[in-house]
Amino acid sequence: MNEIASKGQLRLSYLRWALFVVPAIVFLGFLMSRISNAGFGNLWFDTLVKPSIMPPGLAFPIVWSILYVLMGLALSVVLDARGAKGRGVAVLLFLAQLACNLAWSPLFFASHKVTAALYLIILMLILATATTLAFRRIRRIAAWLMVPYLCWLGIACGLNYEIRRLNPDAETLVAPTLRTQI
Repeated sequence: MNEIASKGQLRLSYLRWALFVVPAIVFLGFLMSRISNAGFGNLWFDTLVKPSIMPPGLAFPIVWSILYVLMGLALSVVLDARGAKGRGVAVLLFLAQLACNLAWSPLFFASHKVTAALYLIILMLILATATTLAFRRIRRIAAWLMVPYLCWLGIACGLNYEIRRLNPDAETLVAPTLRTQI
């Protein structure tokens, strides 16, 4: 027997990473969304003029859940590539773009900082692209798992830009209060 670990043991190592990383990333995304009251149903957001290309509200939690799973799988592939050159840099880039990702919803939906959120999502897109390129050097499958996220970030960046353009007063807009009539 000349191998250090069998193929089954190697798969199990990846599975252990995935079973920890994927739920953690999905949970963090869900938590930040809930904390910031992200999406439709947020009174401030509902009052904004939306671009005509805005997907339906139901699309966002579905798409983000899928993207967080894919991102978690991609990170798991890279974490499992012990000894790979550039692995540490790739993981740091991933964590930096994830931090930007998790900060975007509170900045946009809770703080109403549309312009700052636009700059943040541009930074996120740059970091996610760098992450994907770094992942590619380690495992091509990890890079391919990041591609849908890059595409969605491009769409989200365009939506953020359009919301900013259509709502120049968005940052000072006060959401209507809920009223109950008896």
